[in-house]
Amino acid sequence: MALDYDHAMNVSQQDLQFEYEDHKAMLYALGIGMGRDPLDEKELAFVYEKNLRAVPTLATVISPGALDVRRLNIDYAMMLHGEQRLTVHKPLPAAARISVDTRTLSLHDKGPGKGALIVSEVTIRDAQTNEVYCTLNPLHFARGDGGFSTDARASEPPPPVHSVPDRPPDMRHALNTRLDQALLYRLLGDRNALHADPQVAREAGFDRPILHGLCTYGMCCHAVLAKTCDYDPARLRGFDVRFSAPVIPGDDLHIDLWRDGDVVSFEARVPERGVTVIKNGRALLG
Repeated sequence: MALDYDHAMNVSQQDLQFEYEDHKAMLYALGIGMGRDPLDEKELAFVYEKNLRAVPTLATVISPGALDVRRLNIDYAMMLHGEQRLTVHKPLPAAARISVDTRTLSLHDKGPGKGALIVSEVTIRDAQTNEVYCTLNPLHFARGDGGFSTDARASEPPPPVHSVPDRPPDMRHALNTRLDQALLYRLLGDRNALHADPQVAREAGFDRPILHGLCTYGMCCHAVLAKTCDYDPARLRGFDVRFSAPVIPGDDLHIDLWRDGDVVSFEARVPERGVTVIKNGRALLG
């Protein structure tokens, strides 16, 4: 069955129940490169249960499987994660029981042979108080599903991306990725063999397994916390990126940052390979 506008726009789920414990918050922080120096007390606060803090982008891994775009009947083998947006309403605790709602927010048909864009919404609430912690808006690029609709709503452009300033960066934060980082990060729930199996990676056109895009997303959050928030996660109110190229475990990331009031723009590069892996980054501080 091909992608159908009316069916896809009606795909939703409510009150999915999940629970995560503090070890997941610690594993996530380790997975995005925190705690490399066990004497760094600011990063220790994210990897040690004493007064444990949660990285805001932990939100991307605490409801595994809640959003499954395969329910929209797309060609999943041709699907790419194009963008990820996060709005923080209340800081995540280090452990919680949560209720999750998901829905298709919008569809954008780029035309036959050009693919389609799918914007989803994931709302994460406290299971007891019903307070909203955060809203996630992933955008997926369904490369094999263009030309599916004559509905005028599907021809509307997707939400615009943020533009970084046209000036040299105000700050830079360098983070190295470990050769085994994808193997560590996949323990958080994404067991796609592309990140672990050399043969699967070669069949997909890569020399070796690649790092999860959401791991790179988290590493950029690590950089923003370090350079602009003094490692205070409560200061982060939003975090948006566009994925532009994969990271290979072992790559060194250079995250360039621009500060304009409460808006921090950023991009992530791998200088050795001459590629920009994260573009149009925007962090909102509060």
